[in-house]
Amino acid sequence: MRILVVEDETAMAESLRTGLEAEGFAVDVAADGEEALWYADEVAYDAIILDLMLPKVNGFVVCRTLRDNDNWTPVLMLTAKDGHLDEAEGLDTGADDYLTKPFSFVVLLARLRALLRRRGRGQERPTVLRAGALSLDPARREVHHGDEPVALTAKEFAILEYLMRRAGDVASKADIMANVWDFNFDGDPNIVEVYIRSLRKKIDERFALTTIETVRGAGYRLIDPATSRPETEPNGTGNRSDGPSDARAEG
Repeated sequence: MRILVVEDETAMAESLRTGLEAEGFAVDVAADGEEALWYADEVAYDAIILDLMLPKVNGFVVCRTLRDNDNWTPVLMLTAKDGHLDEAEGLDTGADDYLTKPFSFVVLLARLRALLRRRGRGQERPTVLRAGALSLDPARREVHHGDEPVALTAKEFAILEYLMRRAGDVASKADIMANVWDFNFDGDPNIVEVYIRSLRKKIDERFALTTIETVRGAGYRLIDPATSRPETEPNGTGNRSDGPSDARAEG
């Protein structure tokens, strides 16, 4: 999932980026209100963490502009001020939640996940995602097959969550990279194939399933093994070639 952090304090911005990326989010950082509005217009984010006191355009105006432009991405507003009037104005301009500095990263993460559970890009999101016996809990960051836990790295979890949220639809490498890696990532796109192989090993091979199928020339699709049969791999092996074997995953 992709998050925009709008924060002009460099140390705070980098701290949030590091913490959120460790949790499996793709993170872009904007240092002022104008840059934030540009990012929000160019990229479909799952949530925005928005500081109130910003250069050029403050957080109130940014949030109001987003809503006026029918951008309903969930907004968690941050401020160094502590006053009910600020909180009320923030909520009135369209923010979904409000957090006063200083705050615990654990609390911010809990608030962010609550926003993502309640709504995302204008639609309700399921609390737990399911495909057959496979389940993914975004709030607890847990994956299970039946009662068996499946241990995934942060990036593996993020890719699986993205595929499960659009189960049945084809996701290209570009789609996956745009939603799991940050805006400025310029590495080898074949890194996606490395993670797909790892997910298949941890899920499909372990439980003798086919949940992630390759659609040749298009990308990957998550299917429900209980109700679907792979149509693009009739011999069971033809489309499982995931590209160069020398790519390296970064946890």
